[in-house]
Amino acid sequence: MKKKNKKKIKKRISGKKRKLFTYVFLRFLVIVSMIVQILNGNWLNVILCIATLLLFTLPGLIQDKLKVEFPTTLEVIVYLFIFSHTILGEIANFYGTFPYWDTMLHTISGFLCAAVGFSLVDVLNQDESFRIAMTPIFVSIVAFCFSMTIGVMWEFVEYSIDHILMQDMQKDRIVSAISSVKINPEGLNEPIIIKDINKTEIYSNSNKKITTIQHGYLDLGLIDTMKDLFVNFLGALIFSIIGYFYLKNRDQSSIAKEFIPKMKRKINDSIEKAQELA
Repeated sequence: MKKKNKKKIKKRISGKKRKLFTYVFLRFLVIVSMIVQILNGNWLNVILCIATLLLFTLPGLIQDKLKVEFPTTLEVIVYLFIFSHTILGEIANFYGTFPYWDTMLHTISGFLCAAVGFSLVDVLNQDESFRIAMTPIFVSIVAFCFSMTIGVMWEFVEYSIDHILMQDMQKDRIVSAISSVKINPEGLNEPIIIKDINKTEIYSNSNKKITTIQHGYLDLGLIDTMKDLFVNFLGALIFSIIGYFYLKNRDQSSIAKEFIPKMKRKINDSIEKAQELA
């Protein structure tokens, strides 16, 4: 028993070292990137680097304020996720270079948000002062809905930034076919289908030609938004299923355990007991 507790303590210390290394290394890369952006005079990217450094402090602040402990795997992935979105995705243009970069990150975010929602309900479920016992299926559904809500709210943010600041977070797509009632010449509620679009020409109000889009029509963010929500759905669904079986059997070997934050008090109590037995 003592050996088992000693292994747990060593694993915890090793996890803290891994988190610290990831945190320091990624901060170093962000600072280097910020220096490069300053030298290039790209001040928008400088602001993005500063925002990234601030986001890196969020896990620690959340843990201190809410008295929770993030598992090593969860915290490391959160740091990597932030870095992958801001530095690699935006500044290094991975979103433009790698077609599925955005899809991967939205899938991961759906998975992680479900884990957070799951843990919030699970902590209440284990609190003796909370008198409503929630079944594993109910907790999983709440986690799924929590993740989808966060995903929808993020799409609201992207839409607002695109329309207020004239950015393009909801990446446009070129499609070769459209179906629309707007172009029905008789004004009927029957869609006109146009396939195999060869090109689209865009003109300003002064009849000045702006650009020509070859081999299709420019979709303004709708496909990107729906794709993001769909993969968020998949990520949330996957964790909700994993979380359901974790709660049903309280299987400590489940991968879900690596993504579920826990109350610090309970963790510290178990560590103190382990140290007493050591």
